[in-house]
Formats: sequence, C-alpha cells, structure tokens
Amino acid sequence: MKNIFTFIASLFFSMMIFAQAPSGMGKNDPDAKPVLDAVSSKFKKFKTIKAKFSLKIENASGKTLGTKAGTVIMKGTKYRISLPSQEIYCDGSNIWTYDKSSNEVTISKLDPSSNSLTPQKLFTNFYDKDFLYKLNEDAVIAGKKMKVIELTPIDKSKPFHKVLLYINNYNIATTKIFEKTGNRYTYSVSKFDTNLNIPDGEFVFVAANHPGVEIVDLR
Repeated sequence: MKNIFTFIASLFFSMMIFAQAPSGMGKNDPDAKPVLDAVSSKFKKFKTIKAKFSLKIENASGKTLGTKAGTVIMKGTKYRISLPSQEIYCDGSNIWTYDKSSNEVTISKLDPSSNSLTPQKLFTNFYDKDFLYKLNEDAVIAGKKMKVIELTPIDKSKPFHKVLLYINNYNIATTKIFEKTGNRYTYSVSKFDTNLNIPDGEFVFVAANHPGVEIVDLR
C-alpha cells in the first residue's frame, strides 16, 4: 500500500460525537461506549500532541512484510506525519504529501466532510458513524493491561473487515487493522507527549527547504 498512514487516517479520524448506529445495521455494545467516551474526553483536553509510532505489516500467515516508524504531531485541526520515505503536512486547510525519494510534493485541499481520516480522528470520534463496536476481553501487551475494543465497519465495501483498539490509561496504544485480503496492519504508539509548544509553521511544507522539488497542485 503506497500510503498506509493515509489508509489508517481514512479509517480512524473522527470521535467527538457518539451516535447510535443506523437501524438495521446491528447494535453497539453499551460496555464499550464509556471506554471510547473516556478516550475522546481525555484527547480533547490536550492542546498539542506529539507521538512516536511504529507500523508492522503482516500477511495472512503472520509473516512480516515490512515495518515503518515515524512521528505525528497534532494541534487543533493541524497535523504533520513524518515517515522515512514520506512526510504529510496539514495546516487545517491544505494537505502536502511529500515523497522524499522522488522529491515531489502533492498539494490538495482538506475536506472536513470527507471520509478521509486524520490523526485527530484516530483519537476522537471515528467509531460513531462508521463502525459498530464492542468490548472484548482485556489483553496484556508489553506487560500492560489493555482494554480491547473491536470495530466492524458498517460499510461492507471497505477493504478491511475488523479493527482492534488496545487502550491503556484511556490512550489508544495499539491499533490492528484486518484486511479482507488477510493482511494485517499493527500501529503502535511508543511515546506520547502532550501540551508542547509547537509553532504553526511546523504544519506547512516549505518548498524552499527542498531545492528542485516538483509540485503537483490539485487544489
């Protein structure tokens, strides 16, 4: 997958209001809602967030196909995702996707009404409109006890059929995405800092800092 974080972001970024799933689509687990509400409530108290994350990609038999590590910073509707081969900037209005190997940046408009995921939605209200959710048995990861929430997409045309959220101290520590192809994507947060002083300039791609960059403006 060319841009796996965009896939994750197109899956997880919305959590502010928790409405009941549409009729005929099944019911949500009332035991899961307080956990998700607490995650959202805690997230909304942070003015800024900086997190280190890792991503592991496995096939259906459990063989590791690749790993990535990066950082994400968030401030209001702004975010910046840094990966070894790619950087994604969003100033709340525009999105710059910079490919380091080709020295090319693609610029697009942020559409708040679209289904695309942003890092903010990962921590706020993604499950409400797009998923059915239930509370599974607790799990232990790296010696830490985790609440486990299982999400099932209401839209069955999605490329994935299940998502597991592992929640520690009301932070989403690990997310596992199960594709219909059998591939699995595990996103884990290794460090989580909040309320740092992050200037707005960190969320804007500056072409002058990348001599010879090719700009593809889709706005």
